[in-house]
Amino acid sequence: MKRKNLQFESGFRVVLENRSAQAAEMVLTPGQSEGGPENRHRGADQWLFVLAGTGIATVNGKRHRLGEGSLMLIERGDEHEIRNTGDDLLRTLNFYVPPAYTGDGEELPRGRG
Repeated sequence: MKRKNLQFESGFRVVLENRSAQAAEMVLTPGQSEGGPENRHRGADQWLFVLAGTGIATVNGKRHRLGEGSLMLIERGDEHEIRNTGDDLLRTLNFYVPPAYTGDGEELPRGRG
């Protein structure tokens, strides 16, 4: 069993993982974005849950509104960007299946977990 109390400080941070999945906090300031047109996880699906704030997710060129309680599945290979469009912090909890990042937040090579 693994357990962690989350802080949701600024930026992206891997918070808990095992061999099959990984959890990460992401906090974006107003106007800040993460990802971009070339950003994709070739080896992992990403589940994104919005805890607070508002934003836009652009996935494969389509824009989707994000708000408190939004849940989105960004499938492996989907190009995506998450942008904070609100006046407050955008706080998200993300799950990657299988893990997509090292503990330091560097993306893992495709197919490695």
